[in-house]
Amino acid sequence: MLATIQYNSRKLQIDLTKPLDISIAIQSGEANVNAWYIGNPEIEPVVIEEEDWVGSVVKGSAVNFNTIVFNPHAHGTHTECAGHITETVHSINKNLKQFFFLAEVISVAPEKLGDDFVISKKQIQFALGNKKRDAVIIRTMPNLKDKLTKRYSKTNPTYLLEEAAVYLREKGIKHLLIDLPSVDKERDEGKLLAHNAFWNTKGKLRLDATITEFIYVPNKVKDGEYMLNLQIASFENDAAPSKPVLYKIIE
Repeated sequence: MLATIQYNSRKLQIDLTKPLDISIAIQSGEANVNAWYIGNPEIEPVVIEEEDWVGSVVKGSAVNFNTIVFNPHAHGTHTECAGHITETVHSINKNLKQFFFLAEVISVAPEKLGDDFVISKKQIQFALGNKKRDAVIIRTMPNLKDKLTKRYSKTNPTYLLEEAAVYLREKGIKHLLIDLPSVDKERDEGKLLAHNAFWNTKGKLRLDATITEFIYVPNKVKDGEYMLNLQIASFENDAAPSKPVLYKIIE
């Protein structure tokens, strides 16, 4: 099923039958990806003791009826808005109002900086060149499948330098997606330099800009131009679980 999307002066065709899902699903237990020093997500049947009822078909119920306990920032692919770092807790659900964007997938091998691995402005500048995009999707190299289950707490993961976030903002990128638990350093004394720079907290706050973390871009997805469908769950919160899906553009 082909769909035609008008983007500025271009008419772009995508095949809706060939989605490329770059999200990480939330699952119960230790096999789930994890960060920020908290426990595992839990997906468990509801137990109502006074009714002698368990929400599990296997245990005799007519339905499966689970309660899910998780943190969107720590347990899977999520999309956040500036409310993540502002005193006013702006809602991602109220501020993300469009869901299709022209995106560029880039692969970056992080650079060593002291004891850290970082993504610099120069690397992103080289990968993007003069391309005009709404969204940038960063795949860090090497791209191993352990990203789907890795426990990141106390590992000092790769992060974005402030200069890289400033560059993306100045280039007009509205949506930044990355396969890491954060665009910022794990322990940075609360500075959150990349978050602040991307959302422009010292100037006009970019409430229509988003950061999506904990994605996974399979190796079969080549670098280049895609149509991005950025889907979020309807939570009135600074962040929500999300399902970014790419569609190859048919020339």
